[in-house]
Amino acid sequence: MKRMISGMMLLLCIVVTGARAQSRLLIPMDGVQGNHLKSYGVAFWFLERGGTVDWLLNYRGGSFVMEYSEVLARECRIRGVLFEALEGAAATRIYADVQREDSNTDVVRLEKAPRIAVYVPPNFKPWDDAVTLALEYAEIPYTKVWDEDVLSGKITEYDWLHLHHEDFTGQYGKFYASYRNAQWYISQQLLYEREAHRLGFKKVSEEKKAVARAIRDYIGQGGFMFAMCSATDSYDVALAAEGVDICDVMFDGDPPDRNAQEALDFGKTLAFEGFTLDMNPLRYEYSDIDIPSSDPPPLRDPNTDYFTLFEFSAKYDPVPSMLTQNHVNIVRGFMGQTTAFRKSLIKRTVVILAEREGTEEVKYLHGNFGRGTFTWYGGHDPEDYQHAVGDPPTDLNLYKNSPGYRLILNNILFPAAKKKQQKT
Repeated sequence: MKRMISGMMLLLCIVVTGARAQSRLLIPMDGVQGNHLKSYGVAFWFLERGGTVDWLLNYRGGSFVMEYSEVLARECRIRGVLFEALEGAAATRIYADVQREDSNTDVVRLEKAPRIAVYVPPNFKPWDDAVTLALEYAEIPYTKVWDEDVLSGKITEYDWLHLHHEDFTGQYGKFYASYRNAQWYISQQLLYEREAHRLGFKKVSEEKKAVARAIRDYIGQGGFMFAMCSATDSYDVALAAEGVDICDVMFDGDPPDRNAQEALDFGKTLAFEGFTLDMNPLRYEYSDIDIPSSDPPPLRDPNTDYFTLFEFSAKYDPVPSMLTQNHVNIVRGFMGQTTAFRKSLIKRTVVILAEREGTEEVKYLHGNFGRGTFTWYGGHDPEDYQHAVGDPPTDLNLYKNSPGYRLILNNILFPAAKKKQQKT
């Protein structure tokens, strides 16, 4: 009898232990979540510590599931992230539901925290760029890199590279008309010229184009590149203008090539083709890619400016599905030097992720190049509608559920997915 009782107790112990081993922690990403942005930080934190994260595409806003532990639960509480503890049977039901053939949902396994680099100049401030704001708020570590790191190949040490609000054409953001006498503009020009000369280039424009080509090589070798605002269209303009002087005398000391437009090579670009350069040095535009134009500011009501995320098949198009996970599909718009991309100039190989319905404006796009990918997002700051030089930083404590910022953080987790699930 004692042996029977002992055996039953042992069996009960095994069952309880097995149930605990199968328990999961779900971070819901639908409307009930109190802090969407910090949720990404928890997922990244778990990956850093050797765990795996299941990203449930299109299930409750793109929820995360991890193996339950009190340490993980405590981390969620500290960061203000809502979570649900799931015992084995409940977790099994969710996985079965998500993987049903008739449901536009699926599971993507995140396996390893990506190494993140942010391309920024030495005088960079974190609040100058929405991505670094998001990284710091979500408590996701990153390394700052600049031109020498790119040209020397050091960026190959990183899985994911974000391009800061940058001008790869060497025209200093085309701020000349408004800020040429401002001390920050003068200091920036001197800094860029010293760096270019130190690295063996006669002109900043030549150095920046070389940087753009090195980043293209990084992508081709399997890197993930994310860019926003002017780091998108100025990047492709720089690639197309290899060997062509498109800078006026105030930028590089000599006039541009007379036939610069005809000399562009669109075969070297990633996303755009057939665009027309804006050669006016006093105009705050690089080309006709940007829509609407940056000057004069378009008369548009911020309260009615929205863009729409496309819905993709989670089972057959996991990459665009990952990049568009959100708790809403209509997102408030925001402006920048490059606010959106003209649809007619986008290459057919590029996937459009979001657009302003009924217009030519594409807000968000994704493409493959070689073994890597690029994702570009128009606008400067998702929660600062018309950011101006010198404006105060955005306090993300006020926007912890921002759909616009969620799109940025989707990109940060994307490289952690299993390689076979990243193919489009």
